[in-house]
Amino acid sequence: MNRLVLGERRFWYAQQKGTLFAALLFVTMFALYVSNHPAGFTPNVVQTASNKATLLAFVAMAQSLVVITAGIDLSAGMVLVLCNCLASWLVVGTPLQTGAGVVVVLLAGLGCGMLNGLIIIFGRLQPIVTTIATSAIFYGLALLLRPTPGGSVNEELADAFTSKLFGIVPASFVVLLITIIVIWVPFSRSAIGRAAYAVGSAENAAYMSAMPVKLAKFAAYALAGLLSAIGGLYLTFFSYTGEAALASGNAYTLYSIAAVVLGGVSLAGGKGSAVGAVFGALAFRTIGDLLFVFDFDPLWQPLFQGVVLMLAISIGCIGLVRVRNRLEWFQ
Repeated sequence: MNRLVLGERRFWYAQQKGTLFAALLFVTMFALYVSNHPAGFTPNVVQTASNKATLLAFVAMAQSLVVITAGIDLSAGMVLVLCNCLASWLVVGTPLQTGAGVVVVLLAGLGCGMLNGLIIIFGRLQPIVTTIATSAIFYGLALLLRPTPGGSVNEELADAFTSKLFGIVPASFVVLLITIIVIWVPFSRSAIGRAAYAVGSAENAAYMSAMPVKLAKFAAYALAGLLSAIGGLYLTFFSYTGEAALASGNAYTLYSIAAVVLGGVSLAGGKGSAVGAVFGALAFRTIGDLLFVFDFDPLWQPLFQGVVLMLAISIGCIGLVRVRNRLEWFQ
């Protein structure tokens, strides 16, 4: 019995060590940040940090779902930008109009993800090629909606989702936690979620085992679009406006990949979790906060983020090389 329990613990640790590493990294960096912040560990400091990290966390969750299937979504940042522009038109007016606008924005993000999935599955195109093409389409739509920055949002709703609950807990963190519980947990424990992991590990074997391969990939891309849309809504809540910012969309896409790898999600697919990607996003965002409290020149921030991005991608590539070499040993 002891051996069985020990084996189960080892298996659990092997599956979760990436998430645990990302969580430990974030806690260490955040503790260093608040211990050196002039205001210390206060609700306002935590709220500000949470609001800044939430956007990337949603996009990182979206990216992780796709990467688990051994794919990649280079349109995630542009879906966020498109939904931000759309929300600046629709999430205004009466409570009924505002609620309808939120639903339309979420459906738009879901539709973007479904489009990616349909093209990849039935068009049999590579995910990287497909999502590069669709990202250009989504950006073009965003430019049609907002050729110049503008628009507005229901300020009461925006304040409610970016303020503190009970004066202590950041509302953005609560929404992020609810999103994990409502979307990620059911997906990961469902037959479709298990099929998504199987597809990422060995798609042919998953197909031969009669797993719903196409449905799993379609669900992953569709949910990725939905999560990016939630990020787009939050961007509108923070900025009170909409902007078709090419640089911002590209940055969120690249940073989401870094967050995914930092969170222990294998770029080869079949390993990792969205929770790890969230911790990776939180850790990645804390870099800028650390530069602030240590009074570094703001011009250094892109350099440090670029270094972290390069290291994160390198870690993922090392994993890919190891897998490839192991396969070659048996040829």
